[in-house]
Amino acid sequence: MSAMAGKGVRERLSAFDWKEIERELDTRGYSVLPTLLSPKECHELVELWDAKGRFRSRIQMAPRRYGLGEYRYFARPLPRMVADLRTHLYARLAPVANRWSAELGRPADYPRSLRAYTLSCHRSGQRRPTPLLLRYGRDGYNCLHQDLYGELAFPLQATAFLSRPDVDFGGGEFLLVEQRPRAQSRAEAIRPGRGDLLIFPNSHRPTQGKRGTVRTSLRHGLSRVHWGERWALGLIFHDAR
Repeated sequence: MSAMAGKGVRERLSAFDWKEIERELDTRGYSVLPTLLSPKECHELVELWDAKGRFRSRIQMAPRRYGLGEYRYFARPLPRMVADLRTHLYARLAPVANRWSAELGRPADYPRSLRAYTLSCHRSGQRRPTPLLLRYGRDGYNCLHQDLYGELAFPLQATAFLSRPDVDFGGGEFLLVEQRPRAQSRAEAIRPGRGDLLIFPNSHRPTQGKRGTVRTSLRHGLSRVHWGERWALGLIFHDAR
């Protein structure tokens, strides 16, 4: 049983070394929080897929040329675990978001609480919740993209992995591709375990170039699932138009 089991989300997050997480975000662009969710919690999130009234929108990727798979955006009120993860992760990541914005010469004005940031989104016409449940079967994949839903976009997001690699599915690596100015793209293929949480940039992050800090673009996606079924929970902090 995970050492995290039985603890609230805030307490679980507090157990991690956040200085090290920030260092990883700064140096390689992502950080993995291992076994944040228990197997039971992962199963309960997957079981929401067919629950009536839980989702505001259901998207088949293939007709839109997004990839091959399906995702569903949660409706309000969000499930307790989803809401708690968003609320307490945001509080941990807002200082990073403000520091990154300052380093890029932009306003560092992300509020300390998700509630306050959500009100800012609503004032900008972004009122639809964006947490989503993703399902991929055999040959499923997700094209490289950025999750931008309006004028406001929080610079970090997270994915919780709900399936076991090499047990529930094969292939299906999380892809993070970074494009620095005047340089070739750099890709990471990441394989977190069930219950792990991956934090990564939404679209841009500051990196160090030869002449100082530069604005680096990122996109993320999913490589082809060779067999089985792969589930994930996406946690985006800005709402959508």
